[in-house]
Amino acid sequence: MSLSIRNQIPGTVTSVTPGEAMATVRVRLDGGQDITAAITLDAVKDLGLAEGAAVHTLVKATEVALATGPVEGLSIRNRLSGTVREIATGAAMASVRVSVGSAELTAAITKDAVTDLALTQGSAVTVLFKSTEVSLSAG
Repeated sequence: MSLSIRNQIPGTVTSVTPGEAMATVRVRLDGGQDITAAITLDAVKDLGLAEGAAVHTLVKATEVALATGPVEGLSIRNRLSGTVREIATGAAMASVRVSVGSAELTAAITKDAVTDLALTQGSAVTVLFKSTEVSLSAG
């Protein structure tokens, strides 16, 4: 199956914490960073997720935010350190590719945000996205 989601990163499930209807699933990326996904218990069962399972984390580029300074006081679980690899700017929007360990993530942000953050190739950034915006694919 082909998907339009730009961010499809392989990893391994390190833990599944079930709740009443939802679960948090921690995934270790090949580069050693962790991503947390908040998905339904039904999805955990349907995908057969357990510690050690191979998965792909999926995050739409429009759900990815970037920060250039310290990130504190946020409930956002996923905060990955990275380096800007490439910026493609249009009239209103920009696509920013960020190297995160051995993986790459794309953020779709406004052109104004690129300017305001003074982003250039090689800029150090923190990639941010909520755990509820992460989907998982197994198999």
